[in-house]
Amino acid sequence: MRLSHVIAAVEELYPPAWAESWDAVGLVCGDPDQDVERVLFAVDPVAAVADEALGWSADLVITHHPLLLRGVHSVAATTPKGRTIHRMIRNGTALYTAHTNADVADPGVSDALARAVGLTGELRPMVPAADDPRRGLGRIGDLAEPVTLRAFTARAAAGLPSTAWGVRAAGDPDRPVRTVAVCGGAGDSLLDTARAAGVDVYLTADLRHHPASEFAEHGGPALIDAAHWATEWPWLADAERRLTEAAGGTLQTRVSTLVTDAWRLHDEGAQ
Repeated sequence: MRLSHVIAAVEELYPPAWAESWDAVGLVCGDPDQDVERVLFAVDPVAAVADEALGWSADLVITHHPLLLRGVHSVAATTPKGRTIHRMIRNGTALYTAHTNADVADPGVSDALARAVGLTGELRPMVPAADDPRRGLGRIGDLAEPVTLRAFTARAAAGLPSTAWGVRAAGDPDRPVRTVAVCGGAGDSLLDTARAAGVDVYLTADLRHHPASEFAEHGGPALIDAAHWATEWPWLADAERRLTEAAGGTLQTRVSTLVTDAWRLHDEGAQ
């Protein structure tokens, strides 16, 4: 397929118009007329992912996080991002980003996260989109049967890829959990939304000390904090499946399993 046709298929699934105004989604580098046979999916457009893409002879890399989120005046190969762009252009490998437009899609990033940690049945957005209540930020759903917070935390850890960050919970370990809210990536902006929804636990990433501590003091849902990368990684397989179906099986696809979370070492300290 031509790259332009692949992009059209991706943007049918994740329209760029759904992205936040501050976001940078779409084609980062690549010739729309070039042929695409192999597509690699990854969370982060970092050097290790570029290595994997070039080693596999990928024609296109689709990432969740943008490479160039803020305005730049140079892409010289004197910076890590500049070097990544130069390497990909030299090797004819295109780069495309679907970020907040994939977050709010139906299904999107949080749907995949919800399924990964065991939510079943119908899911609903935490913050429905104004033009379509079926999609939006975050998801709320139910477990097949109630479990303790301790057991659900273990289930979440088993369902997500392992990272040095791990999975940690705030709340009574024996608290019953049935209704769960999730938001892939940094989700502390939805803490009040989770409380208002009356869920038993809210699972997200990048929770900061003071907001989490104050949230716990007010009662309401328990909290589970996982690694940012880990909460978004499950979406890659869903995006791969949907693009493969849209392309009629003409593409070779692969999901990167490289752990590109920023945190690489965890030490429990003296016990």
